[in-house]
Amino acid sequence: MAFRIIRPDELSWITRPHEPGEPARHVAELSELAGFAHTRGNLWRYEPGARGKRHRHPIQEETFVVLAGTLSMYLGEPPERHDVPVRGVIHVEPGTELQTANHGDEELVVYAYGTPPESEHAEILDPAS
Repeated sequence: MAFRIIRPDELSWITRPHEPGEPARHVAELSELAGFAHTRGNLWRYEPGARGKRHRHPIQEETFVVLAGTLSMYLGEPPERHDVPVRGVIHVEPGTELQTANHGDEELVVYAYGTPPESEHAEILDPAS
């Protein structure tokens, strides 16, 4: 039997690029640390007001699990806002336009995973919000 446990103090948080004065997003990349072979996983922290880039993956499906705060997800074309509360889950099929955001007053924490694992093939789109 093989398994890996990742403790919070083992996470390395990377602050994603953002404009000066813009709230930041931070990611702990889990795939290598956890030994994922067929999926890609990240833990995300969004400061209040932070948002991700609107994008679309051609072959990767993604699932988001909200651990703290409320995830605002803009889906489709035109973008439609969906708010996902703590302990909520949203699954996004390949080819679906999406953008994540934290419109709340507290930090948002989301576990996101995708399959098949791809990191460089997303098409970046104009923002929804």
